[in-house]
Amino acid sequence: MSHCNAITDVVANISDSIAESTAMDSQLFDSYQVKKGLRNKDFTGVLVGLTNIGEVVGYEREGDKITPVDGHLYYRGIDLHEIAENLEASSRFGFDEVVYLLLTGRQPTKSELTCFECFLSEHRELPNDVVNNLILSLSGKNIMNMLARTVLGLYTLDDKADDISPQNLTEQSLNLIAKFPEIIAYAYHGMRHNHEHEPLVIRHPRKELSTAENFLYLLKGEDYTRLEAEILDLSLILHAEHGGGNNSTFTIRVTSSSGTDTYSAIASALSSLNGPLHGGANLKAQNMMEHLMENIKNWDDDEEVKDYLKRILKKEAYDGTGKIYGMGHAIYTLSDPRSVLLKRKAKQLSIEKGREAEYALYESVERLTPEVFKEIKGPNAKALCANVDLYSGFVYSSIGVPKELYTPLFAMARVAGWCAHRIEELNFVAKRIIRPAYKGVFDRREYIPLSER
Repeated sequence: MSHCNAITDVVANISDSIAESTAMDSQLFDSYQVKKGLRNKDFTGVLVGLTNIGEVVGYEREGDKITPVDGHLYYRGIDLHEIAENLEASSRFGFDEVVYLLLTGRQPTKSELTCFECFLSEHRELPNDVVNNLILSLSGKNIMNMLARTVLGLYTLDDKADDISPQNLTEQSLNLIAKFPEIIAYAYHGMRHNHEHEPLVIRHPRKELSTAENFLYLLKGEDYTRLEAEILDLSLILHAEHGGGNNSTFTIRVTSSSGTDTYSAIASALSSLNGPLHGGANLKAQNMMEHLMENIKNWDDDEEVKDYLKRILKKEAYDGTGKIYGMGHAIYTLSDPRSVLLKRKAKQLSIEKGREAEYALYESVERLTPEVFKEIKGPNAKALCANVDLYSGFVYSSIGVPKELYTPLFAMARVAGWCAHRIEELNFVAKRIIRPAYKGVFDRREYIPLSER
C-alpha cells in the first residue's frame, strides 16, 4: 500500500479507464434492435405496461402511419380540459378532488370530498423533531434533495413502514401528499436562513385553506391574491399525473415492483425528477425567456424575435445546445393541453401583475418557433408545440415563487400520480418485478494473473 498514490491520483488514474470501458458504438443499438431510452425510431415510447390511471394522447397510429392530433390528457378516463373548466366554472379549488380521483378512480360526492379535504388538512403538520432535525438543522441548498431526505426520515416514525397492505398504502400516500407543501416551504426557509442569513420564517398550515392557498401562506404569509391561488391550484392539477411512461413515474413503478416501502419508492421518484432533463425543464425555459428579454430590443418585432430564435437553433446564441426550451414534447404534437389551459390563466395573471408585454413575448415565441424550426430543419421537420414548461415559469415568477421551488412544486403535484401508480403496481394480480434485459456487447477475455500484468 505504501506505493499507492494519493487518493486524488487514484481517481485521476482510473477515470480515463472508466470512461473508455463505458464507451459504446451507437450502431450496436441498431444491430441488436435495442430501443435506446425505451424509444422507437420515431421517438414515440415503447409500450411496456398497462394502467387505469392516466393517458397522454398526441397522435393517432394506424399501422405504421402516425398522424399528429391536438393533445389530450386523461385522468381516470376524464379529459383534463373538462376537469379544469368545470372547476373554474364553479370557482372551486380542485387539486384535492383530483387527488381523490387519481387514487380511487372515481369522482367523490360532495360529502366524500368534504371528509377527504378534512383528512388532508388534519395531516399537513409535520412532527417537531422532523422539522428541527431533518429540515432546519441539516439545511442544504437543493430543496429536492432535502425533500427526498425528509421523506426517507419519515420512514423511521412509521410503525408500519413496510406494510404494503391496501389500507396502509392508502394511509401512507395521503400522509405524504398532505405533508409535501410544508416540507418544501420549510426546506426553503431553512435554506434561506442557514445559507443566505435571512430571518427564519415558520408558519403553520391553516386547516381552512386549500392545498394551493396553504402553500402560498407557508411561503409568503397572507400576501397573495385569489387569482394567484387559483392559478397555482390549476398548475398542481395539470402536473398531478402524466401517464406511466414519464421518467419519475416509471421509476416509482420499477422500485415499487420490488416490494420496497412507500418512503423509498417516493424518494426514488424524487431523485428522478431532480434530474435537469425531467423536472428542471421549466427552469430552463424560464431562464431562456429571461435571456431573450435581455437580448431582444423590440419584443413586438416578429422579425427580430425570429432572428434570435434562429441563432439559438443554430447554436449561435444562448447556451449553445440548439434547443428552444418550452417548445416541443415527446408525445404532444399539435398542442399540449396543459399549456393551453395554463396559458389562458396566465394571461389573466399578466394583467393583474402588469406584465402584459412579457406575456406577449411568450406568445410570440410559441407562435414563431414552429415556423423558424421548419426554416432551419426543413419542411419535413416534426410538428412542434409549446409544452407546459413555457408558461409555468412565467406563472411561478408572477406569483412570487422562487426558482429554487419550481421543481419541488412539480413534485408537490406529481406525488398524487406517483402514489396512484405505486398502488396500482403493487395491486396487480399477476405481480412481477420489472426486469428489462440488457445485451452484453463486450469481447470474451482470459483472466490474467496479477504477476503477469
